[in-house]
Amino acid sequence: MVTQEQRKRQLAREKFLRQQQRRTSARRKARARNSVIASVLGVIIIGSVALYTTGVMKDDDKANASSETTPSATPSAVKDPCEKAAAGSVKTQTWKKEPAVTIDKSAKYTMTLATTCGDIGIALKAKAAPHTVNSFSFLAGKGYFDHTKCHRLTTSGIYVLQCGDPTGSGSGGPGYTIPDENLKDATLKNNIYPAGTIAMANTGQAHTGGSQFFLVYQDSQLPPSYTPFGTVSADGMKVLAKIAAAGENTGAGDGAPNATVVVNKATVTKS
Repeated sequence: MVTQEQRKRQLAREKFLRQQQRRTSARRKARARNSVIASVLGVIIIGSVALYTTGVMKDDDKANASSETTPSATPSAVKDPCEKAAAGSVKTQTWKKEPAVTIDKSAKYTMTLATTCGDIGIALKAKAAPHTVNSFSFLAGKGYFDHTKCHRLTTSGIYVLQCGDPTGSGSGGPGYTIPDENLKDATLKNNIYPAGTIAMANTGQAHTGGSQFFLVYQDSQLPPSYTPFGTVSADGMKVLAKIAAAGENTGAGDGAPNATVVVNKATVTKS
């Protein structure tokens, strides 16, 4: 017969065993839970590192776009179709006011951009845009455009090569601005700047053009707010097509050209 004392010890032993079982079960569950948490944290950390790295690389590309700058091609995968730039350095000249208009509005003027990718000839519209053509004649005569890099190429939405900034940042200029002109040019129909147009870049505000300009290599829809002041020659369009085919460096359709486009010399000639 089991005594009362033996019964107490048995109950105590059973209670102890139940506690041990509960603790063992709890430890198993805790280990399983910690394992899952560790796995999830590992995925999160790896994902976070990947996202951070991707973000940094994208920001890097955007930063480079302003200083160097085909959506589907990376710079390393694209062969530069252009030659080495001529020896020389960019002149950082500025002037306090627009030069006096001295061109002959009834004469014909042409501009030649001798670039590392080939010569781009342009017939200028002196009569329709005298302030703009006069300014380009003045700046070219001062060597202002020589050795400057075309800093921007757009390959999506609009199709232009932008040049004329000695700083290569997209924010440089000659220190003065010129008025908008020729915004009702007969070539601008339905807000389309046709391929072959050369027009002034600006800040988006009226009369803020300086030295930056863009060359349209494919019809582009834009508001008629950018002075069209010339037409690119057929040979010049072939040069633009070569530059455009190499694409831009962000892969997003707007960045620095993969081609090294440098204006070795710009000249304006009266004929």
